[in-house]
Amino acid sequence: MRCPVCNHTETRVVDSRATPDGTAIRRRRACEHCERRFSTLEELELLDLTVVKRDGRREQYNREKMMRGLRRALEKRSFTESDFRALVQQIERDIQKEAPNEITSAELGELVMARLKAFDKVAYIRFASVYRSFEDVETFERELRGLLRRPSGVKKNRSSTRTKK
Repeated sequence: MRCPVCNHTETRVVDSRATPDGTAIRRRRACEHCERRFSTLEELELLDLTVVKRDGRREQYNREKMMRGLRRALEKRSFTESDFRALVQQIERDIQKEAPNEITSAELGELVMARLKAFDKVAYIRFASVYRSFEDVETFERELRGLLRRPSGVKKNRSSTRTKK
């Protein structure tokens, strides 16, 4: 690991801790040359995962590509970097459970949308509009109606707003 201050190649690990969700390790390091301290984050990386595109092409899973799509959908939305990292890790755990070696781009898109829907509904609609290629306003409206629909069996409690005399 190179020191970010002096670029020296020799550093030592001072402290290691797992992140609260247990999916990464944060290491506190010190440079052997300038003694400056800095932190690194080790995260799980999906290896040997092939994404099968709609046209049949196959390509290696690219975490950066997925993150760019998520950031584009979340543009000008309020979220913390740690929440974003957790979202990416949740999606990648879902990918591992679903398809350890190969996944279609359609399956990958659905996994992303499922997590994004719970994370930020506006970002979900943005992502879905591009991913599902909304052709017209009616398609967009249908997706919004589905998003706004209350879960079945849940009724609004009106008695709590009334006062008894």
